[in-house]
Amino acid sequence: MSEGVLREVTLALPMVPEMEIEASKTATAIAESIRMSPDRIDEVRMAVVEACINALEHSRSSDQEVFVTFQVLGDPDPEKLRIMVKDHGIGFSSSEVKEEPKGGPMGGKIKGPQKRGWGLKIIHGLMDEVEIHSGADGTTVVMSKMR
Repeated sequence: MSEGVLREVTLALPMVPEMEIEASKTATAIAESIRMSPDRIDEVRMAVVEACINALEHSRSSDQEVFVTFQVLGDPDPEKLRIMVKDHGIGFSSSEVKEEPKGGPMGGKIKGPQKRGWGLKIIHGLMDEVEIHSGADGTTVVMSKMR
């Protein structure tokens, strides 16, 4: 498998509530264009929403924009969709990420703010490949899904 970039689209989204909806619409359109299955499209869409919400809620960025880049990879035919969600916030260390609460992301007796903290785990479960690069200049979540 070769990973040449066949197509690339970058969105600069304002850091406002529901900006993740625009990113999910773009993810859906691009995944449909490469004939990804409906189940895989749903997984991509959910992962994009989680990554954008994390950027919005946790980056504390003064930049006021989140950049979402979509790359269709393959040679000569589309084989993979790679999505990069980048903020210019404060970054984080993986040691700062708290263990998820017991009860699971969709159930259990946990209510309120304690239910937060599942975003990265959900992204890892939905996508085929996930890398997180974080430092003083911000965080980039790189996630890929095979067609």
